[in-house]
This record gives sequence, structure tokens and C-alpha cells, in this order.
Amino acid sequence: MNKTIEKIRCDACPVMCYVAQGRTGACDRYANENGKIIRCDPLTIFDRQLEKGEEIQPFLKSHWDGRVLEGGEVVISAIGSGTTYPDYKPAPFIVSREIEGVDFVTVVTEAIFSYCGVKVKIDTDRHLGDEAATVRANGEAVGHVMTSEYGSQMLSLGGVDHLTGGSKAEGRTTCDTLLNLCNKQAVELSIDGGSSIVVQAGKAPIVDGVEENRMRVGCGSATIGMFASQWQGLVDEVVVVDDHITGVVSEHQAGKVLGWDDTGIKIKGRRSTPGRYFQVAKPGLGWGGTNIEDPLVILGDWNAKKGAKPGLRMMMVSTTGEQYAYYVLDDELVPQPRELPQELLPSVKLIEENCEPSLCSVLFMCGAGGSLRSGATNNPVALTRSVRALQTNVTCGGAQVFVWPGGGITFMVDVLKLPDNSFGYVPTPAIVAPLEFTVSLEDYLALGGHKQAIRDLGDVVEHGGEYGIQTRMVAFGSENE
Repeated sequence: MNKTIEKIRCDACPVMCYVAQGRTGACDRYANENGKIIRCDPLTIFDRQLEKGEEIQPFLKSHWDGRVLEGGEVVISAIGSGTTYPDYKPAPFIVSREIEGVDFVTVVTEAIFSYCGVKVKIDTDRHLGDEAATVRANGEAVGHVMTSEYGSQMLSLGGVDHLTGGSKAEGRTTCDTLLNLCNKQAVELSIDGGSSIVVQAGKAPIVDGVEENRMRVGCGSATIGMFASQWQGLVDEVVVVDDHITGVVSEHQAGKVLGWDDTGIKIKGRRSTPGRYFQVAKPGLGWGGTNIEDPLVILGDWNAKKGAKPGLRMMMVSTTGEQYAYYVLDDELVPQPRELPQELLPSVKLIEENCEPSLCSVLFMCGAGGSLRSGATNNPVALTRSVRALQTNVTCGGAQVFVWPGGGITFMVDVLKLPDNSFGYVPTPAIVAPLEFTVSLEDYLALGGHKQAIRDLGDVVEHGGEYGIQTRMVAFGSENE
């Protein structure tokens, strides 16, 4: 008498789910269909011959027009390929094809990463939080603030310590945060001692409920270097307020080259080189990324012996042009506010025009080491050495990656270069990401590659693979699924 098998075990990740008929595992990526584990998403192949920007359409055997696919036309991605974790057997697809007369092999697998995270670049003039401050999602620590770069602030989120080194809640929250960010979804974060921020790849950040519009054109000194000639003859002094380097045109080298007269101005802050001042105010959400609303608070007493005189005209402006003010010294050498003259408005607008849009960029970063290399070759370190020697090209979902120098295969990739929903997860918790290694057939065999598992491109398109027969073709470079 035949027994009905109610559940079967999925070996696609370390969780090893028992999956009931017609149900998916914990990751929602694999299902039990009539007693067989199948992928819920088809393997993705990018076709360079289709029109770029065309909507991604599923491509199954029944839809194929039967034309011969040339190796140079397509990019074999690992999206939907499945995995052979813990890689005691070859990767799900090892595909051979000819490109410009040379035989190549592409090894694809959906890699399971505990050692991974994202680097988030946020283009904004606002101060988000102190360096090394903890970043939280739903109250759980998921990362920290990194260094500020030119017009941007950086966050480092994820990593194995947050995924596995803390509480279960911290691990689950970290995994959810990484997955949403990698799949181009919005995530709300809070920074200890700093701001609340909504981050989404390719979108403007929302800081404390306000959507940002532009990043700074440069620091205060750089702004003077760019626009000093625009102000000459129209105003006697210009101060560009910035939380890092506040600039003063009359003292600045650019002003001196243009023949700017001394004004006797006094800036409260630590003087660096002429016309450049550090620490004029604390970081914040005010003028130029400082915590001030009244720019006059950074000025000391004016010095008549060094050029200050009644009627002297001064403009103060932020590094984005969002804030500006105009003053005239009275008989007591006290700045009095006046309406900005019309002839100075174009220079403020020019600062605004030169500010790029404020955006969030999300780069997935991981160490592709461990057993996944065994899915490509019998000698894992040979693959690592081949990548470092530039014999093997690494891509993630068909997108080119930046491979860090040094040991291992550590890489970063811009998530906007991948199709939507390219990333998955397993509840260990860990992130699942598509990974492809492309190398000449000759070099692949020299690496100890799995010769017996190599399949022709046409066979893959025709028959699919181990976890089901689905394959899809998409327009190369399209982002809309």
C-alpha cells in the first residue's frame, strides 16, 4: 500500500524546512509541488537583443520563438536559480556558451550570506547623527553611522554580528531591513542622538518628516572657490555657512586672487588656512548642516582697523542656497538685515542649480567565501585566486560588482542595477543574493571545475534545471519586473 507523503524536506538552505504539499517553505522561495521541491521564481536570463526598458516578461519554453541564442547576446543571472547549499554538489546551473569565438562557462547560484550588509549613501546637507552612533529599525540595533563624505552621509547596516550575534529580534529585524533595502523598498530608521530617516534606493531621504531636495554644492570653502567671481563688485563680504568648513571670501585665496579688500570680519571658530574656519557651530538641521537659525551668531565684533566701516555690505548663504541673508553695517558696525538686492539673486540660484538632487544609494556588500565556492570548483581557493587575477568575472544578478582587494571574494553592488525583488532571505537569518562567476572554459577546467555538470545554453533554456523547468528572458538593463 502506498503511503501519502504529506511533507518533504527542502535542502535549499540550513533551515531544512519540512514543506507540506502545495505550501512554501519559510523563505517563500521554494514549494512542495506533488512531492517535489520547486522554485517559486524562474531562472532569469537577460537578452541584449530585446529593447532596453521593455517590461520584463516571463519567458517559458512555451513562449520561446525557437531562435538560436548566441552566447554574447545573453547574460546568465542567478536570479531564481536556487542553491545547492551547503554545496556538496555542483551549483544549480553551470552554463557553457561561445562568446566571440571563445568558450566560456558561467556558474550561477543563489548564495546564502550571513556575512553581509548594505552601505547606504545619503545625499543631504542635514546632520543625521554622530559618527559611530547606533542605527535602529523598530527599536533594534541594525548598524551604525559611518563617516561623512562630500555632501553625503554614510550608514553601515547589517553584518554578521547584528544578524546572528544579538537577540533573535535583532537578527530578524536586521534581516528584514537588509532585504527591504536590497529590494528597493523604503525603510524607516532612527539614529541614537540624531534623526529619524526614511531611506529607499533611488529616492530622496525623508529626514524628521521632511523630504530632502538637494545635496550641498560643496563645503563653504569650495563654494567660494566656485562662485567668488559672481559676487565681485556686488557685495563687500560673503560668508558661506557650513558645519564643516565655513568660508569667508575676503580672506579666501579666491578672493585674494580677485583683489578682494579686507573687511575686518571676525568669525567664531577654529581658523584653518585663510578664509576657512572649522567648528563655527555644532551639526544640525539648520544653516549649512549646522544647528543655527540665525547666521549672525557665528560672527564676532568687526574690526575697523582691518577694514570694517559703516555701509559695508555682507551676504551670508548656506551650501545649498536654501538659506541666505543680506546685511549692512550701521554706524556702530553692527550688521542690520536688509532685503537681498536683485543683482545677487542669480548667484544664489546658481548655487541651487549646482546642487545635485538628494538621493539614497544602497550598495549590497558581502564576503562570497565559504562553501559556495565548492559549487563552482573542487578546489575553492583556486576560484578566489582566479577572481583576484581577473580571470574570473563576478556579477550579482547580472550587474557588475566592485571586488575589494585583499583576501577572499568581498564585493559591493548597486541594488538599482538589479531587477526588482532579486534578493531573498532564509530565516537563519541570512540574505540570499544571486551570484555569477564567468570564466573561460579552459580556465574553468584548470580550476578543478565540475566538468560533468556543464550544460549548453540552449539546453538550459529548453529544459530549465533541478528545481523546476521555468526560465525567463528579460530585457537587458530593465529594472521593472
